[in-house]
Amino acid sequence: MTSKALDGGWGWAIVVASFLAQLLAYGSPQSVGVLYPEWLHTFQEGKGMTAWVGSLVAGVGLIASPVCSACVDNFGARPVTIFSGVMVAGGLMLSAFAPNVQFLIFSYGIVVGLGCGLVYAATLTITCQYFDKRRGLALGIVTTGTSVGTFIFATAQNELIMLYGLDGCLLIIGALALNLMACAGFMRPLYMPGYYLKQKAALERNTDQQLFEKPQLDNLKMASGSAASAQEKTLMVKELLITIDGMDASIQVEKKRRSFLARLGIMKVIKKKKQAYSKYMTSIHEILQDQAMVAFCIGVFLFSLGAFPPVLLIEDVAQSQGLIEEVSVIPLVSIGAIAACVGKLVLGILVDIRWIKSIYLYAFTMFAGGVVLLLIPVTKSYVGLQILSAILGFFSGNWSITSYITTKIVGLDRLTQAHGIVMFFGGFGIMLGPPVVGWFFDWTQSYDLAFYFSGSCVLLGALVLSLLTLPCCNRKPASENDKQYTSNCDKVASVA
Repeated sequence: MTSKALDGGWGWAIVVASFLAQLLAYGSPQSVGVLYPEWLHTFQEGKGMTAWVGSLVAGVGLIASPVCSACVDNFGARPVTIFSGVMVAGGLMLSAFAPNVQFLIFSYGIVVGLGCGLVYAATLTITCQYFDKRRGLALGIVTTGTSVGTFIFATAQNELIMLYGLDGCLLIIGALALNLMACAGFMRPLYMPGYYLKQKAALERNTDQQLFEKPQLDNLKMASGSAASAQEKTLMVKELLITIDGMDASIQVEKKRRSFLARLGIMKVIKKKKQAYSKYMTSIHEILQDQAMVAFCIGVFLFSLGAFPPVLLIEDVAQSQGLIEEVSVIPLVSIGAIAACVGKLVLGILVDIRWIKSIYLYAFTMFAGGVVLLLIPVTKSYVGLQILSAILGFFSGNWSITSYITTKIVGLDRLTQAHGIVMFFGGFGIMLGPPVVGWFFDWTQSYDLAFYFSGSCVLLGALVLSLLTLPCCNRKPASENDKQYTSNCDKVASVA
């Protein structure tokens, strides 16, 4: 690949296609709060059980991110995006015929969630391949597609439910998701994926094997009109038989040699994989020995546990306070999505300021988000809920700087493993948050205690993250951190 392929040209077509792919894939899952009250009314299940649908669709893709990345590495971004389009569209359409919440947990929560995880991995991977110096800008544009999709789909799903009902809404949204295949058409690969390299190697081996094949029997037959004498024919046949016997012996020797080499190759592969796995586990263990990394994982988990439920439940909170008509005009989910989009951009700019320490900025966003969550139960007007949704959405944009902070803690060399750990904790928190809040409502018949619990979790996470990363409490010397962090800001921005 030449430098001409980077930072421009077809790369901007990749950015537009990836932006639209994330918009189409994440539009409905991120605005699932609009569908949540309809599912409660339709299936008459508890809020805790119904909340599993929205929590799984958001968390499954994050937890399965290593598997999704492996699929992109082996098959390429284009085939994976096409397959993810089938999964997302199929899961949405299948959900229109769901007979109960348990079926929805599978069709919407797991199928659509895995499809979204594949889209996320494919779009980010191919964008990184096409950009070098402008990679941070390109990734920022691509990831904004989720927030724009949330804003558009929240309003669209509200209108579609009013016009065609819940089933018709899911069918139409699923049909729109099929356009993911059109987006995949623009994802022209720069590198040949691993699967095709293996196929090419297998084809070359088959070509080599053809050189050792036996000659066809037809080639050994004498022409009927041959003028050769019987003695000459006998000699020719003997020579051919000797030649065939020699070829048989050589083929047997070659087969034994290849069988031995194959077994030796398998043993080498197993040994290599074992060493790689051992090295990976050792690296994970060393990463988790860092107190700042452990504190950050705890903070991300507690923030995801407490701050994600409002995305799913805020519409039901407003409806439970008698604001149904106002909710149908402007969904609170849409307000939070636009605020999150602004928050991603503003927080991304702030972390580039030298005198601002990114991990304390993240702790501040957690503290502000926890205060907002504690204020939701005491807010009795729709305008107040709009303001709180906007503020919470803005500080929820801190998700965009998690990669930056991870790089600051562990450095670029271990970023891949460390980022996977952080994503696992975040996805686990997102999966648990809404069901826990729903169970609190089923127990008390009120959201008050649930949001007090959520706000307390976020504030606790902010406190843990702040205290454990103080220079006096952190076991890692500050000079070692500075030694790793001050180099190549472009690479840090490219990962974020």
